[in-house]
Amino acid sequence: MRLNLIKSNTILLISLLVVGCSRQGNTNPDVEGVESQGSLSLVANGEDFVREGFVTKDGWQINFERVDIAVGEVTAYQVEGGFNPEAKSQIKSETAIRLVQEAQTINLAQGEEDADPIVITQSKAPKGFYNALSWKMLPITDQSIAGSHTILLEGTATKAKRKINFVLGFNQPTKYVCGEFVGDSRKGLLQPNDIAEVEMTFHFDHIFGDGEADADDEINQNAVGFQPLADLATSDTLELGWQDLEQNLSPEEYQKLTNAIAGLGHVGEGHCSVTHP
Repeated sequence: MRLNLIKSNTILLISLLVVGCSRQGNTNPDVEGVESQGSLSLVANGEDFVREGFVTKDGWQINFERVDIAVGEVTAYQVEGGFNPEAKSQIKSETAIRLVQEAQTINLAQGEEDADPIVITQSKAPKGFYNALSWKMLPITDQSIAGSHTILLEGTATKAKRKINFVLGFNQPTKYVCGEFVGDSRKGLLQPNDIAEVEMTFHFDHIFGDGEADADDEINQNAVGFQPLADLATSDTLELGWQDLEQNLSPEEYQKLTNAIAGLGHVGEGHCSVTHP
């Protein structure tokens, strides 16, 4: 009887030790989360022609020294079934990662002609497919021209024998809500312990048009071009803020410019819905 009791107590003690060790091995609640995380990289892309220059729809050769934008409240989302910005609905997502909170100013013209998109930030994020992105265009802190501006362009425009040095400030506080990146490669698919990109893309040919496209192409029909701005230059110098542009452009030209600026934001070739908060 005594021997059986000793054996029973021994078995019970071993069982308790096994259970205790098993529980102790799972006391770190973050292990599973860390193993299922990766790094989500936010990049901004003004496309090649912002860095290398381009010809407008009305024949002006544009070369930028800087293309400053300020973005804030940038959020990436995982949306089951995808998100269609043209539906004008709100994003419904259980996974949303705030990548940028306060306004950050980025010069999209920096780097060589074939430079990669500009990395703004990189954040730890759960694995999954980030197929929606939203951000706000916010005021830039800059004293080169008077007024508050969300976009600041500085460069030269050349046509025939005329060369204009310009500084242009556009003030359009805008929120972009976008779906999945559309391009040659897929972006936003994050695997554990890996890096994935989400991209804010800005199409400045919407403002100036494209000299390589047909005149009746949609991109040129909707763009204001550069000639209406060149007509406002004094002694081959053009320094205008948003109020100056509103007062000096024709109503039709100003409306085209306003619409073009609102349509700048994309995700690759993917479109976004636009609001003006």
